Amino acid sequence: MYAVIQTGGKQYRVSEGDILRVELLEKDLKEAVVFDRVLLVDNNGELKVGKPTVEGATVSAEVICHDRAKKVLIFKKKRTTTYQRTKGHRQGYTEVRIKGIQA
Repeated sequence: MYAVIQTGGKQYRVSEGDILRVELLEKDLKEAVVFDRVLLVDNNGELKVGKPTVEGATVSAEVICHDRAKKVLIFKKKRTTTYQRTKGHRQGYTEVRIKGIQA
């Protein structure tokens, strides 16, 4: 059984027991999270596709940790002038474990 959920402007294919990195959620550690924007559910070949979401379907998860990704360097340069800029960015994320899919 798997589902396709939407959170943080991205879509993820999840099944029970998966560990997933999603955009930063304002939840405490070991707190339950419910994703209600379920776009598709497959239950052993029985496919339910939402328009845009599946009615009554939810995916429950538990927060494992909050962290930040590796640094991404942004470098700008213009040739003939002495213009150079270096900037770094670390995107925050929340790691969750999928507990169950209710469809």
